[in-house]
Amino acid sequence: MMTSRMLATVGDFGFFSAGVFRSLARGGVSWRVLIRQMERVGIESLAVVNLCAFFIGMVLVIQIAAMLSRFGAQTEVSAIIGVSFVREIGPVFAAIMYAGRIGTGIAAELGSMVVTEQVDALRVMGADPADRLVAPRVVASVLMVPALTAVADLVGIFSGYLATWYSVDFGPYEYLQKAMGQLTRLDLLSSLVKATFFGLTISLVATYMGMRVERSTESVGAATTRTMVVGVLGVLVVDFLITKVFLALSGR
Repeated sequence: MMTSRMLATVGDFGFFSAGVFRSLARGGVSWRVLIRQMERVGIESLAVVNLCAFFIGMVLVIQIAAMLSRFGAQTEVSAIIGVSFVREIGPVFAAIMYAGRIGTGIAAELGSMVVTEQVDALRVMGADPADRLVAPRVVASVLMVPALTAVADLVGIFSGYLATWYSVDFGPYEYLQKAMGQLTRLDLLSSLVKATFFGLTISLVATYMGMRVERSTESVGAATTRTMVVGVLGVLVVDFLITKVFLALSGR
């Protein structure tokens, strides 16, 4: 019974996602609404994402430097920071923070609109909720998560420099040379592609959970919790798949 229920949910999610893509294909997104959503989900998330990246970069340097000191290789810490942040840490942690702050907020907002019958009112007026409510949030997430990831990568590398300068006594030129020297175009492309698919995954999960709530206040709280859990799980699964693809492309 649980398996059939899960399959039904997956099928419903697929049907919902197809409706969103149809809305995007026919150009149903209002530019005014899209810009407002981009400001909300992107600019207002900069502080929490950058704060997370800043301290992760510092903690990562301290941990890696302590490990490399056993082998007398502390000077390689900057190269590890640059590659690991761009390839993996920056995109994943930016997406997790985005899911926690924006994804749950989208689910709660749309769920409240369902409970208060605002979504039904849109349908009565002849408007498609996918055009007015869902598609703008999906497009805004797809556009802004890569931007947040790029900023998080820079902040993490910079905070890594501060920690490295304090603990390993690196000069700024040497740090940047080592941190950036190991990066390739494929690494940068991998980071942006991951962030794009993370934004798509989180926004589809959040809008689906919000639009499928039952007409009760308790279901709105449950939808936000499910959004965080399923969104983060989806990010990790997508991360694994894209990592495998880019490793195959790089011949590793």
